Amino acid sequence: MSAQNGRAATFKASKLSSRANVARAVSVSRNVGTVRSTRSSVVVKAEKKELMMWESLREGLDEEMERDPTVCMMGEDVGHYGGSYKVSYGLYKKYGEMRLLDTPICENGFMGMGVGAAMTGLRPIVEGMNMGFLLLAFNQISNNCGMLHYTSGGQYKVPMVIRGPGGVGRQLGAEHSQRLESYFQSIPGVQLVACSTAKNAKALLKAAIRSDNPIIFFEHVLLYNVKGEVEGPEYCQSLEQAEMVRTGTDVSIFCYSRMRYVVMQAVAQLEKEGYNPEVIDLISLKPFDMHTISNSIMKTRKAIIVEECMKTGGIGASLSAVIHESLFNDLDHEVIRLSSQDVPTSYAYELEAATIVQPEQVMDAVRRIVGTKVAA
Repeated sequence: MSAQNGRAATFKASKLSSRANVARAVSVSRNVGTVRSTRSSVVVKAEKKELMMWESLREGLDEEMERDPTVCMMGEDVGHYGGSYKVSYGLYKKYGEMRLLDTPICENGFMGMGVGAAMTGLRPIVEGMNMGFLLLAFNQISNNCGMLHYTSGGQYKVPMVIRGPGGVGRQLGAEHSQRLESYFQSIPGVQLVACSTAKNAKALLKAAIRSDNPIIFFEHVLLYNVKGEVEGPEYCQSLEQAEMVRTGTDVSIFCYSRMRYVVMQAVAQLEKEGYNPEVIDLISLKPFDMHTISNSIMKTRKAIIVEECMKTGGIGASLSAVIHESLFNDLDHEVIRLSSQDVPTSYAYELEAATIVQPEQVMDAVRRIVGTKVAA
């Protein structure tokens, strides 16, 4: 028996059957923290064009505000200034101050105002100038936004979207480089979505605005100028469905947000070496799309999770736990997690780069988990 087969045999010893747990994992993942399912049919229109991601978000916001008069937006500089990354640029002039509300620098105040607006029948979008600042509104997000539907016995729903820029930018320093996905993941009643392209950013934002659930919508600060094709005004994308970026057979690589591009950089080199990885953009960070995740792992029997979140208590930790609990018998190797270092992000570029996952780390992980390949 080869060393690799011996390792796999040892790893799979004394395991309970896991396939029976897959359906349970799918059911739990789709219901924990969700008022009701938002998975819906995708409507595709032929109309397409190319936009930067900030432009596609702006277009989606504009279309939803025009379609539904209950949609409004509030936050610091979202009106006159058009948002810190211009997502609401020009909409103040079109819709006025009652629907594009500039607020004081008081995150807990305007977050609570957004919750109240949602309870009275509006569909507010609350922008955090930086997602790190939303820590100041954690009480309103957790105790009000996430729980009110439950604590009111279903008398109130909170159809609101909390969105804004986050992630590690370019020398923005520790406070402006936070990844708060894992902070919010533990809040019952809140869904988490991370966009990654111009196309899915617009389609997911439109779906989030139409949802009756409170959605925290993560936009990476370095992706706003990424250009791509977007669909027409009737196209929405499921908030609970992962996106197959690349099909493959060697290993399943799960990523989201900016790490999608880091992974694909690595894949470009790995293909030359004969590797055939499958790449899946999670998109839904809560609940996980266990249907797509399970099908991929049952095919490749290996999994790598790549995230910009911290390793301790991160999104990867949660997903790894679910995979090991539900798909243990389908794995030939333990799940590998590639995450940011558990340190504050440095302002110095070299130190900043050293704290987050780089393409070389993804390549090394694939070589390690798959073994040596001979390029064709």
